[in-house]
Amino acid sequence: MSRNRTQSSFPLAMRVALFYPFTAGRRSNQVWTTQGRSIHLTSQAYRSSGVNLDEMDTLKERIKAFASATHGPEVLNPEGGFAGLYRLNGFKQPVLVASTDGVGTKTKVAAQLGHYESIGQDLVTLNVNDILARGAKPLFFLDYVSFTTLDQQVMDTLLRGIVWGCREVGCALIGGETAQMPGPDGSDHMELVGFVVGAAEPDGLFDESSMQPGDYLVGFPSSGLHTNGFSLVRSVFNTDENPSVLYRRFEGLQHALGEELLVRHRCYYPMLAPVLNLFKGLSH
Repeated sequence: MSRNRTQSSFPLAMRVALFYPFTAGRRSNQVWTTQGRSIHLTSQAYRSSGVNLDEMDTLKERIKAFASATHGPEVLNPEGGFAGLYRLNGFKQPVLVASTDGVGTKTKVAAQLGHYESIGQDLVTLNVNDILARGAKPLFFLDYVSFTTLDQQVMDTLLRGIVWGCREVGCALIGGETAQMPGPDGSDHMELVGFVVGAAEPDGLFDESSMQPGDYLVGFPSSGLHTNGFSLVRSVFNTDENPSVLYRRFEGLQHALGEELLVRHRCYYPMLAPVLNLFKGLSH
């Protein structure tokens, strides 16, 4: 592959490591041209820029193994191509419902405590809850994970959480993007974004205009902050400068602050799916 770039303000490390779909096979050596020079991008060349292709290939195989635990007969040809395939069954006139969202700075708390399973589950749950609010059943899920430094144990823990979240709602993990993007300052960074697609029959979609005075309002408790407001909480407790505060137990909390903050985002789908026909609408 060749790309002609005469001018660029980005360092080579950023230019060669932007996209790395886990559904693709192992990449061969590539040739880029930049500022009149040809650069042969071998594994060693990638490694010198902060990207380890061998570790990424190992990670891709691990992801495939994890994802297969969520696959049913609806997932077609899971081993090939650059896109996931899903056969839509069980609907007469399906309306597709899609949403995307990320875990946000809850990842920073998880990193400080070294606990990643809950945010993997959160990534699935927060997106599934969004399409549940429209009356949809989740079908398949994709994730985007970017990081500066690859830690196989961290990724395994994170992926295990994503798989658990998918299995909880009967959703297939059919693809995603895993990108190693070394930063210029060498600091560690992780970003998690999820994408879910679901479906509903037209008469199963909520119509909020049917609500009227006298309807019952039913509230279901949250499990905590879920995945909202973490930048504010981290600022209030100054967790970046004083991470030990995460291990402190405050009055009114059953556990240490960090444990309370990492409590799972509650998934309402298993509880509400059997009785969705009783509701005129949902909000969260």
